[in-house]
Amino acid sequence: MQLGDLQPAPGSRRPARRKGKGPGSGNGKTAGRGHKGQRSRSGGMRGSRTGFEGGQMPLHRRLPKVGFSNKKFRTEYQVVNVGAIQQVGLEGDVGPEQLVAAGLARKSGLIKILGDGELTNKVTLTAHGASKSARAKVEAAGGSFAIHTA
Repeated sequence: MQLGDLQPAPGSRRPARRKGKGPGSGNGKTAGRGHKGQRSRSGGMRGSRTGFEGGQMPLHRRLPKVGFSNKKFRTEYQVVNVGAIQQVGLEGDVGPEQLVAAGLARKSGLIKILGDGELTNKVTLTAHGASKSARAKVEAAGGSFAIHTA
């Protein structure tokens, strides 16, 4: 058997309806499109775009513009809590590389330390940002915080 010998199963395919081929076809004259109007003409369905209301001012233009989104310009941080640093058991100099190695952050992106949880390990943290409560907990445990610049 060759690829060209393949045929659909008998009865699974019907011949196409030949529209507009005279009254005997049951679909002559207007070919099921009704009389006049945009949808009766060729290209009639393609001519109206999404939201088109037949020349009336569309809804998305009738409504006022509202609000502002800073989504394009915002700085997105990966957050790491001091409790997670304690739980993993990191001590000494802890920077983005150590946080990634410990599975607390992804390789790409900025990291911000937040103050949820307790910290008893003395750590010298380096990250792109930190909350006031996180800085206070790091310093209370005898450590320090530095801003990562690379």
